[in-house]
Amino acid sequence: MSELQRVKNADYALGYWQKVTLSIWVIALVIIPFADIEIVSFDPFLELTRMVNGLVTPDFFATEYLFQAIIQTVNFAIIGVCLGLVLGAPLALIYQHPIVSSCCAFLRAIHEIFWALLFLQVFGLSPITGILAIAIPFAATFARVFHDIINQSSDNPLESIDSRADIISRFTYGKIAQVMPQLMSYTRYRFECALRSSAVLGFIGMPTLGFYMETAFRQGNYSEGAALLIIFIALIGSIRYWCPPKSLGIYLVIACVTLVDIPNVDSSLLVRFISQDILPPALVNVTTLAEVQWSSLTAWFSTILSNQAIPGAIATITLALLALAATHFITLSAHAIASKHLWPTPLTWLGRFILLIGRSVPEYILAFIFLMLLGPSMLPAVIALAIHNGCVIAYLAVKQSNAITPQQMQMTRLNEFNYHIMPTIYPNMMALMFYRFEIIVRETAVFGILGIMTLGFYIDSNFSEIRYSNALVLITCTALLNVAIDIISRRLLKFPQTSKTRC
Repeated sequence: MSELQRVKNADYALGYWQKVTLSIWVIALVIIPFADIEIVSFDPFLELTRMVNGLVTPDFFATEYLFQAIIQTVNFAIIGVCLGLVLGAPLALIYQHPIVSSCCAFLRAIHEIFWALLFLQVFGLSPITGILAIAIPFAATFARVFHDIINQSSDNPLESIDSRADIISRFTYGKIAQVMPQLMSYTRYRFECALRSSAVLGFIGMPTLGFYMETAFRQGNYSEGAALLIIFIALIGSIRYWCPPKSLGIYLVIACVTLVDIPNVDSSLLVRFISQDILPPALVNVTTLAEVQWSSLTAWFSTILSNQAIPGAIATITLALLALAATHFITLSAHAIASKHLWPTPLTWLGRFILLIGRSVPEYILAFIFLMLLGPSMLPAVIALAIHNGCVIAYLAVKQSNAITPQQMQMTRLNEFNYHIMPTIYPNMMALMFYRFEIIVRETAVFGILGIMTLGFYIDSNFSEIRYSNALVLITCTALLNVAIDIISRRLLKFPQTSKTRC
């Protein structure tokens, strides 16, 4: 392809994403009047002052079981990731099969908290609940990503292997060996994600840092809550130093030894949950299809759809679209404050530190904090999603933009940033944002547990009312919504590539 052709392709991709950006903001402006984004707190500035005071005076000795909480947060993450690897790595080899890829897409579309709420009904507050809640969606994610990494590797090494070697040896040394660094690097990244998930599981009672963090903030002990938040950020920020990928095996052994005791599981609870609790009322104690009251089953399903699934899905999509526009704004702002092309080195270090904080704190914890500050509405969720995802995307964009060589032209830093750096990385930045949109939708649904009227609100209500069959239908709707969003996002990502091929 000629240099002129490359320039035309780059200009087309940039123009395409500019149109998508304009569409995102137009949609956000249209739906803002219909969204619940008002501040309903009586005195948010008073609460903010108390939180700031707590942040500058953290009390690291207020939590009685702090060390145990840190250990269990790491243990759940380590064991969950390793179990996810054991389950997901083999699936990566057959991920091209439509049934396998569809099942994995469905499983990873269900948030860890929803998995935990399901397992909580059978295993209670056992470590099994937390580990399985992390392992199942992570296994599906490992299968997809490992499959993509392996497929993108070169086939040339296979030609140098003796043709008489067995297929396993050829695949191991010809394909796996060359991508092992990427596989290990992604595994460490998933461990970082698992730490965040492990902490969030504390909000539903698991003995991790999130449990004590929620308790501290709800009771107004902001010095204790700030200390726990600082510890968690430090845990995430220093992960590259205390957990290199090769040490995961050692940490797994330690995690198994130091894991809290697993209580005996009553098998009758599992049988009852599968055979009765999650079944629709019309199918309980039914042995043949002839006994099914189809009119009752249809009425039950229609009621859930009309009264809960559809209103919850509308609220979820509304919140996710607003969060997507806010994420775009935060991404541009956060990337600007951390770019070496705009600021001297000391200031870029400060910018990167801000990005570290923003991407280390899970959206759920941020939403919980802003909910206490601003009151129950969509606004805290929008801010939380925008901060976390914007900082994640900006962090990746900064790594790309800092690798760009400045043009040898007489221009100011601001002009170089606006007319050379940003046009170069903008298509990739937008692609990253749409990859994150699936995660935004997943988190948006979960925020319903905090009282925001998304799908998670109805799911949590049904669990509270012991209507497990209703909750399972809504969880399925959540997963299908995420799968649909993922398909749309992928088509948007493929379009400029397809069009560039035509040019």
